[in-house]
Amino acid sequence: MQRVTNCMLVDEQHVLTLQKPSRGWWVVPGGKMEPGESVKESVVREFYEETGYTISSPQLRGVFTVVIEEDGEVIDEWMLFTFVASSYEGEMLSESPEGKLAWTSNDDVLDLPMAAGDYHILQHMLTKEGPLYGSFRYSSDYELLSYRLDPPSTLSSNEYYDA
Repeated sequence: MQRVTNCMLVDEQHVLTLQKPSRGWWVVPGGKMEPGESVKESVVREFYEETGYTISSPQLRGVFTVVIEEDGEVIDEWMLFTFVASSYEGEMLSESPEGKLAWTSNDDVLDLPMAAGDYHILQHMLTKEGPLYGSFRYSSDYELLSYRLDPPSTLSSNEYYDA
């Protein structure tokens, strides 16, 4: 099982976002953990590699299981550890090796094209206190099949969504 970390960097009323070229979807920067690395070491390293910024005091705010399935069979699974930070230093890369970087207004983040589950995660990070736990099931073409969140998302009236 792959382990992945990412971080929502909030600077007043903006979030640093990254547009991935493969689907054109927007994410918060992050990536795969290396062997022996802690989740905090990973998020600081990955964030720096993708943005040029060194984040300080990232706070773990979400832990998620992401399952990709095809014809009812699991073909991939990973754990996602989501952090939030507001303190950073450095200079933003003019070109990220992972895509296009942009500071996006907090009010506009949830209007960007992204994986369906990411809307729930980012909405929680922007508007709620405390951690969010959950699992997301996607098809092999990244259609959200179902999810469970604790606490439930305010984007949906149901704790369990089954498309």
